[in-house]
Amino acid sequence: MRVARLQEDAGGGRVRCLVCERRCVIAPGRRGFCGAYENRGGRLVHAGWGLLSAVESRPIEVKPLYHYWPNSTALTFSGWGCNFLCPWCQNHHISWVRRAEGPRVEPERLVRAAVEGGDEGLCASFNEPATLFDYLLDLAPLARREGLYLSIVTNAYFTLKAVEALVEAGFDGWSVDVKTCPEARRARRNVLPGVDPAVVYRNARRILDLGGHVEMVYLVVTGYNEDCADWIISMHLDTLGPDVPLHVNRYYPAHKWREPPTRLETLYRIALKARREGVNYVYIGNVWDPEWEATRCPRCGKTLIARRGYRVTYWGLDWSNGKYRCPRCGHPIPVRGKYVPGK
Repeated sequence: MRVARLQEDAGGGRVRCLVCERRCVIAPGRRGFCGAYENRGGRLVHAGWGLLSAVESRPIEVKPLYHYWPNSTALTFSGWGCNFLCPWCQNHHISWVRRAEGPRVEPERLVRAAVEGGDEGLCASFNEPATLFDYLLDLAPLARREGLYLSIVTNAYFTLKAVEALVEAGFDGWSVDVKTCPEARRARRNVLPGVDPAVVYRNARRILDLGGHVEMVYLVVTGYNEDCADWIISMHLDTLGPDVPLHVNRYYPAHKWREPPTRLETLYRIALKARREGVNYVYIGNVWDPEWEATRCPRCGKTLIARRGYRVTYWGLDWSNGKYRCPRCGHPIPVRGKYVPGK
């Protein structure tokens, strides 16, 4: 159990959590929306500290992170709960849990497992890592001491202070899910109440400004956010720029959302539109189409990285003057970290 780093007095024994943008005001003995932070005697404690729901080694491409430590593996771990309640969540069995109990995994044990297992890094994933915020900050210096990278798969609905703390601690690889947009909130029933989608882009921009690596993920959910494409592409280009990768992913029915899988025509239409409007690195996920999993040079069109089954099958980048470059035309290609061959 740890006292939360980001909190403030809200009066009357209540405390305000400053980890995520919900900024929950929590009464004594109660927990916030995510279930991981609790008011105990007028101070906020991280009740979910070290309570892990899963730990396993996974390819970094699964996250998806295609431009970050290619072909490496990350010891991937998760806690319990979430600050969103997406009705289509495939990990609802851990994300919708609000009061987890059990043995706590010390950060040292997690780092040791990654080193002994031959992983290049660590990744907070599966459920929303905001529920593990203080644990992540305790984990970071131990991981960096062992030369491990730190990555995160998130809805990025943090406060700016939390974003800055994580990046400064060493979490520099971010797979950011954008789940909704103003059009979806107006046209459909509001399945994500209280969520401002612009916050996600504000935070992604801040991560980039602090030197982090960002890849955006748009899960196209049938019956909810198909009409978000124009807004997402516009926000992507205006806020993040053309070189930030965009993953357009297929949804499959899960939990409480029983609409059919995303139509392939919809995915290809959105991906082609993003590419035409200037996003340099557009991928289609959960379809397993090698043509849309490959990285090509935006200047000359040469295939630089081929992928299949979440693994790199061809690597064709040169390293020159501190950057990866296209060997044909010399155009710089934004890739963070080392390529790990033969895994």
